[in-house]
Amino acid sequence: MSFSSDVKKELCSAQSFDREALKAELYGILLFGKTFSADKIVFTTESSHAIKRAAMLLENLYMPIIEKQTALRTKNGGSHLYKMSLIDSSECKRIFEDFGHSESQVTLRVNRAVIGRDELAAAFVRGVFLSCGSVSDPVKSYHAEFSVPYKNLSTDLCKILTEVTDCVFTPKTVARSGNYIVYFKGSEQICDLLTYMGAPIRAMEIMGTKAVKQVRNNVNRRINSEVANIGKVATASARQIEAIEHIKTIKGLESLPQDLKEIAFLRLENPEMSLRDLGQNLSPPISRSGANHRIQRLLELADMTEEK
Repeated sequence: MSFSSDVKKELCSAQSFDREALKAELYGILLFGKTFSADKIVFTTESSHAIKRAAMLLENLYMPIIEKQTALRTKNGGSHLYKMSLIDSSECKRIFEDFGHSESQVTLRVNRAVIGRDELAAAFVRGVFLSCGSVSDPVKSYHAEFSVPYKNLSTDLCKILTEVTDCVFTPKTVARSGNYIVYFKGSEQICDLLTYMGAPIRAMEIMGTKAVKQVRNNVNRRINSEVANIGKVATASARQIEAIEHIKTIKGLESLPQDLKEIAFLRLENPEMSLRDLGQNLSPPISRSGANHRIQRLLELADMTEEK
């Protein structure tokens, strides 16, 4: 299963004995399910857990006659589609009106009376996610979204999310393929969203994945930095050895002052050493800047012999 499927599975395991909360969750599922009217209610999803949850809520709250079609393969052939319809139009009307809607409405809007309390709003958002939500695998990216069928509903959803008191949600919107996408970027926002809806285990999984990523990135940065430093040391060492060999050929190293002769021999014997290590291996030991000063004098001498 995908990470998004796991999230929906966890959300569907939420237990509640609050009839108003169950009703708010069902409202989110049906209202954002594309077909919700006084004469027709249909819910379609690729999540077997979501379809079972929706049917359970409908049966417990309204006891309508439900027609189910399951395991219908989608166009891409990679998953199954589950469909639930209400057969009796009078039952559709009864449920539609019970949620505070009427046939005279031009466009669907969220009836805020159904989600008056904070707990009801959380249950409602959970239902909306089960209906049209998805979240990417945190190993690949941090992205969660609601694919909303109508612009007014997307606006209402954004307003509900920004009004949550326990979290600071900043949803963004974009139009895509005829739908209106309400989405979140960033691991913290997504973790807060999953926890708010009732999927704390998956929220913890995202945090764990992020921690592993951070450790891996830190290790990679350190390795890259060390490799780069080794490369710099090797390049500098090669140039220094070339200069020392030049002096050795033209004048001989014995002609050098004792301090330069000592570091010249040490560099020839230890091409991999850093300037700090070169300085520490001299007798007496000197600092990195002191070793660098002696090396620079050797390079200058080599340049002077070339000019002659």
